[in-house]
Amino acid sequence: MGIGLIIVGDEILSGKRQDQHLPKVIALLKERGLSLDWAEYVGDDRARITATLERSFASGDIVFSTGGIGATPDDHTRQCAAAALGVLIELHPEAKRLIQERILETASTADKPADLNSPDHLHRLKMGEFPHGAEIIPNPFNKIPGFAIRQHYFVPGFPVMAWPMIAWVLDTHYAHLFHQQPHDEKSVLVFEVAESTLTPMMEDLEQRYPEVKVFSLPSVGSETMRRHIELGVKGEPRQVQQAFAEMLAVLDGFHMEYESTAAVD
Repeated sequence: MGIGLIIVGDEILSGKRQDQHLPKVIALLKERGLSLDWAEYVGDDRARITATLERSFASGDIVFSTGGIGATPDDHTRQCAAAALGVLIELHPEAKRLIQERILETASTADKPADLNSPDHLHRLKMGEFPHGAEIIPNPFNKIPGFAIRQHYFVPGFPVMAWPMIAWVLDTHYAHLFHQQPHDEKSVLVFEVAESTLTPMMEDLEQRYPEVKVFSLPSVGSETMRRHIELGVKGEPRQVQQAFAEMLAVLDGFHMEYESTAAVD
């Protein structure tokens, strides 16, 4: 089982807004000893959103989806989730109650009467229309809920709402997965060397240490830093220690110049 993230919205793809969800979700997962396996961006196109959700529902992964669950013409995620599952969309009774409660609270704050049967307020109930069988995700910001179905968790695009809702899902439903995989990571900066020179060593280490991933992140350098590669290993702590020691021994054997990434941080 992996963990995925779908970020919906033309405003992200057009550059009108910068995505903040990806780094935040990575951070929320990391705090809990989890990691993100994949992420995908999709615009406000019903066919594309539906196709994306069909694939993700079939994956069996835990998936978070941000954006597109409002009630304006460019919000399609609720309908697409229902289409991807082949079920009807319907007004969730608890969502209806929460939305109406929010309407009354807002009217009370403004000292104005609220007619729950007015066209505007009836339209707001569309935000509570979810695929049949969905459960709600509480929204601590304004009570307008998200929804959950088949290990998929749909939240608004607004970070102030989405992030605590995602945290709630993790803490409520997946606490048993927290910190289950011991993890360590060690790396160095290797200067003025080609990746092709390091590749045979990397392949050898991964073959002999199956619970470790070897990574290389090349950089062309800058005014203050020469061309270098961040070379490291990550995974099961014991194997990381062994593989990292062997990696340094190889670098020393070839008289390569390197320094700890901790010295740069």
